[in-house]
Amino acid sequence: MPGSSTRPPSSTTSPAVSSSTEPDLSRSLSSRHIQLLAIGGAIGTGLFMGSGKTISVAGPSVIFVYMIIGFMLYFVMRAMGELLLSNLKYKSFSDFAGDLLGPWAGFFTGWTYWFCWVVTGIADVVAIAHYVTFWWASAPLWIPALACIVLLLALNLPTVKAFGETEFWFALIKIVAILTLIVVGLVMILTKFQSGPGEEASFSNLWENGGFFPTGPMGFVAGFQIAVFAFVGIELVGTAAAETKDPTKNLPKAINSIPLRIMLFYVGALVILMSVIPWTEFSADESPFVGMFTLAGLGTAAAIVNFVVLTSAASSANSGIYSTSRMVYGLARDGDAPGPFGRLSRRKVPQNALFFSCTFLLAGVVLLYAGESVSAAFTLVTTISALCFMFVWSIILFSYLAYRRRRPHLHEESKFKLPGGRIMVYVVLAFFVFILWALTTQPDTLTALLVTPIWFALLGGAYAVLRRTPLHQARVAEYKAMAAEEREAASAVSRG
Repeated sequence: MPGSSTRPPSSTTSPAVSSSTEPDLSRSLSSRHIQLLAIGGAIGTGLFMGSGKTISVAGPSVIFVYMIIGFMLYFVMRAMGELLLSNLKYKSFSDFAGDLLGPWAGFFTGWTYWFCWVVTGIADVVAIAHYVTFWWASAPLWIPALACIVLLLALNLPTVKAFGETEFWFALIKIVAILTLIVVGLVMILTKFQSGPGEEASFSNLWENGGFFPTGPMGFVAGFQIAVFAFVGIELVGTAAAETKDPTKNLPKAINSIPLRIMLFYVGALVILMSVIPWTEFSADESPFVGMFTLAGLGTAAAIVNFVVLTSAASSANSGIYSTSRMVYGLARDGDAPGPFGRLSRRKVPQNALFFSCTFLLAGVVLLYAGESVSAAFTLVTTISALCFMFVWSIILFSYLAYRRRRPHLHEESKFKLPGGRIMVYVVLAFFVFILWALTTQPDTLTALLVTPIWFALLGGAYAVLRRTPLHQARVAEYKAMAAEEREAASAVSRG
């Protein structure tokens, strides 16, 4: 039957794909790996270091900001989950984008996702180098930066399970730090701790300093503009789908726990922070976690939070190395990247793709010596990266719409349907339009918004060359024929 679940996606029928006798990615990530990977992806470094700025801009309304963003992205993850489980031969969302929207979508999604994580990884390497100087002030910055890249490469090369174990412990550190903050904060609230004259820890601090929306509607909007960047990486479970044990069980479990994670780790932590310390006392330049632990009498608060943020940045870089290597591997198998990147080592790890991505992370070592202007440059570049993540999330939603239109029988058979179906897809896409508008309200993010099309113009130029190759023309012809068959079959079912 056209479009049936037994038909492999374009990535497995393309002539670019190696023969079936070659090794494929190993399904070695267990339930605990995929659960902690999902948590680690949902809790970004921005919660520890960037939440001070978000609170100072939006006040207590930031609670609703994180809830709304988390709510919307949950539906993106559910759409991704239904698509990945509709065909277990999909290696990632790049595969189903190419299969459902056309080869152009796989190319743009794969390389854009690679670009997102390489840029984020470079920023993480620079951040890690600076965090290490907290303890080793005299150290040349290039030493911890280079050591980080070598260490993460060494952890990823042996097996995918090694990556899973590393990310498991990185995520566990973040979880323990947030739970500790919540417990300590609750004790301070219950004992009516006083942080200053007339400043008593109480839940009433959430509304007694100008209400929940003290900075007005535009302050609320500015909160979205900043907070959306804290959620990049939430889609990591989709990159790991091809290496997950029992994906039909573990993938839904990881995705369904996203709302609980958002409520506990983001909303819970922010409620406690703003209850103990009035939101007016937060500084955009300081971590609220440091202030909270310092008030609790923990003299080593700065060192502890520095360690947590260091591991959080290392976790992000680790995820970047992993996800970019898998994405380049998939692109190579489709003929959208050089063939050698589609080869696996004896341990079923795409080592050529790993080395390729790590080479770009070395740019972070160079940027350490680029002068003071590098900070402003990173603000711009990481904002561009976050915008590209939104492009990837949107492609996932458009792929879902194509899937519902062309393969209604697979949707009917699915045991992990997207709640709300097409309606929620349009709601989330409308929300993304709102975020784009919010980005125009601040000068720095507006600049990033205007610069981002340069990346897509470069990709468009590369694709214009690639599409002329016989291999790619064959893939396009195959896609068009398959799409026509599926549309006809879907139309016949609707008529009958």
